Amino acid sequence: MVMIDASPNRLASRLPLPPVPLAAAVLAIQRLSGRGRPVTKASSVLAGIFLAGSVWSITGAIAEFRRQRTTVNPVEVGAASLVTSGPNRVTRNPMYVGMAGILISHALLRRSPMALLAAMLFVAAIDRLQIPVEEALLRDRFGSDFDTYARTTPRWISPGGLQWCAARGQS
Repeated sequence: MVMIDASPNRLASRLPLPPVPLAAAVLAIQRLSGRGRPVTKASSVLAGIFLAGSVWSITGAIAEFRRQRTTVNPVEVGAASLVTSGPNRVTRNPMYVGMAGILISHALLRRSPMALLAAMLFVAAIDRLQIPVEEALLRDRFGSDFDTYARTTPRWISPGGLQWCAARGQS
């Protein structure tokens, strides 16, 4: 197990490329990876479903962060509150889930395995490089409240989280 120096400034300095430019770069890679197969009605519908869920995840999370007057900037150390409502009830990282969903919807629309691979690489990079540092910052700032939240809410998303959301009419 690797020990992380939990001082907020030290952790913030370890954050890699911010996620939005990383997602944009992956989208560019997807566009350059070839044409894929022709778009079909089925691929359009499936991509639209992923896109709608992704937009809900991102915009809903931003709205909750704003409502609680805290930052959406992942490299800003001064989070004012631990957001556990809205899309954050289903996943600890609704903005990253949304970014990944946009990339996946693009791959589905184009019917491109290479574009899907690029989306998977984005998820792996965020999961291994970005999120652990952010979680250490949150753990340092919110202690046992964050630990409880982390135990009860998946990092990404799970079928159980979707069932929980649907059962409460929050889908």
